[in-house]
Amino acid sequence: MATFLFPFYPFHHSPLSFPLSLNVKTHHYALSPHSSSIPNSPTSQNGHQPSPSTNTINFKQTTQTTTVTKKFLKTERLKENNEYVVEKKNKSNKMRKDSPEMRLRVAFDMCSKKGDAIGALSLYDSTKKEGVVKLGQHHYTVLLYLCSSAAFGVVKPAKSGTGARTLNALVSPCSEVLLNNEEQSGTVDRNNTSFSNGTFDNAEELNSLSNSNEKLQKREEANPFDQEENGTLLSEDVKKYALQRGFEVYENMCLDKVQMNEAALTSVARMAMSMGDGDMAFEMVMQMKNWGISPRLRSYGPALWTFCNNGEIDKAFEVEKHMLENGVYPEEPELEALLRVSIGASKGDKVYYVLHKLRSCVRKVSLSIAYLIIDWFKCKHASRIGKRKWDKRLMKEAMENNGGGWHGQGWLGRGKWEISHTTIGNSGVCNCCGVQLTTIDLDLIETENFAKSLASFAIMREKKSNFEKFQKWLDTYGPFDAVVDAANVGLFGQRVFNPSKINDVVNGISKKLHSKKFPLIILHNKRIKGEKVDQPINRALIDRWNNADALYATPTGSNDDWYWLYAAIKFKCLIVTNDEMRDHLFQLLGNDFFPKWKERHQVHFSFTDTGPEFHMPPPCSVVTQESEEGHWHIPIESEHNYESERTWLCVTRGKAGMVGQDFSTSQGKC
Repeated sequence: MATFLFPFYPFHHSPLSFPLSLNVKTHHYALSPHSSSIPNSPTSQNGHQPSPSTNTINFKQTTQTTTVTKKFLKTERLKENNEYVVEKKNKSNKMRKDSPEMRLRVAFDMCSKKGDAIGALSLYDSTKKEGVVKLGQHHYTVLLYLCSSAAFGVVKPAKSGTGARTLNALVSPCSEVLLNNEEQSGTVDRNNTSFSNGTFDNAEELNSLSNSNEKLQKREEANPFDQEENGTLLSEDVKKYALQRGFEVYENMCLDKVQMNEAALTSVARMAMSMGDGDMAFEMVMQMKNWGISPRLRSYGPALWTFCNNGEIDKAFEVEKHMLENGVYPEEPELEALLRVSIGASKGDKVYYVLHKLRSCVRKVSLSIAYLIIDWFKCKHASRIGKRKWDKRLMKEAMENNGGGWHGQGWLGRGKWEISHTTIGNSGVCNCCGVQLTTIDLDLIETENFAKSLASFAIMREKKSNFEKFQKWLDTYGPFDAVVDAANVGLFGQRVFNPSKINDVVNGISKKLHSKKFPLIILHNKRIKGEKVDQPINRALIDRWNNADALYATPTGSNDDWYWLYAAIKFKCLIVTNDEMRDHLFQLLGNDFFPKWKERHQVHFSFTDTGPEFHMPPPCSVVTQESEEGHWHIPIESEHNYESERTWLCVTRGKAGMVGQDFSTSQGKC
């Protein structure tokens, strides 16, 4: 008989030992305590073996004890294994963090975070000299970003060297960081090896660059500014040095056969831009195609801006054509640059083209573009171009085919343009010239397709069953005349959620629309629970909306934006919210259909002493409009959201220059 001892811990935590008897022939296990361990056991009292019933009890105890022991040992082994794995992982992470490669990456990222181009170049030189770590794509990308930024004389801190769009910061003619092409011409020769052989060994010269930059920064302290927003200004010496070294870094990246990426090539294009070399900047975009890289909007910025700044209008529009061919669409900064160069070259056909691009892509123009447009219509060349005769019937057909608001047939009429600042009345009539502006129709099929696309987006990002349940609920209890973004209303002007404000808006919009039915109230379910909502007056409101089948509580983890937006699009009704729908969720919906839909369906609100005040959708489409007579109405972007206060440009010709007829005439060249 073999005896093995197992630890066993009863509730009072006194360790006991149990002998395990093994019958080899029958493989029968019996577990009984030592007589010496338990004084009151049967064996210790009379020397006889326990009865069969006692054996049964002991066997059950044996089974339970063995199971507990096995689980305990298994748990201990798992804990030891987990601790070993965690310790090994931590050790591996520590070794990786302490590796030369990781320390170098962190050092480069710190230079990028601080906008320290000189420090990054010094780090680059020492790394190349030591030869311990091979520079990779990330290192080169950070270096090129810092050098390209420093070449413009201003460095903005960044996380990893991926620069923002060039034109956003540099297209303005009054920007202090712009480099004048004539001043920069000949200042830097890429073939000149004054900082040669991939290293910079002259410590005194490097120190002088740092000192000159420190003096500039001290002068700025008298007039401090937000570096996160405006960046750090650099001296002329640092600018020239960064440009020279930047091209050297790029050449070494090519020699080392490091994989190129869009950010690196865009940085090289920005360096070319600082020299006024648009051809080289455009060549970087061409190289992206050779590398299999898809150019982005920012990739085209340096070439486009340089050609525009140099007055090379044909090359500028060649860049724009290349953008469109590759599915990249210009936005307001790019279109402003194209408009500026077109006006400077007195190219009426190009100005007309860009105005319609602004109409379709931007809708409301910025103040700087508005000034450009005024300059164009005031110039003599603008008064001399345009068709003298045209067919009114064909113009009307063209406008109908386009959905209203424009014909796209070129300038109409001749003579001096009259330019006025105006507002649009409640009926959509210009308060200056009396022209009725158009409400551009939304295609019904396009609306249906948009609703389906929105639903597919929501299902991908929400729990599928939750959103499908909502769709079925809408089919059962819809349609509605309006949808209320209840969270936006309930938190209006305060941090504390207030259901009574929702009630005021619900009653107010129903009265405004002469509707006998409540609007649909979309509210997250966490807003209908809690101590405040359980107050009798608030609970009565919730119950009232529920009983009217007008309240839908979105489930936990859901984004209620998807729900109220989908409902408003599905029912082609109004949405009451002050949410301007500009975050990433709405960016997914694109810039084509969604802005038009939002303009026609969003109701803004505010509160006065007498209750809620609603700012209904404008009586006309807030977008650049071209009339049958060739007149223009151009809305200007503003900080407020109320269309009754928006300023428009009203641009008309004198009647003497307008000869519209009811028969077709030759299409004179503009």
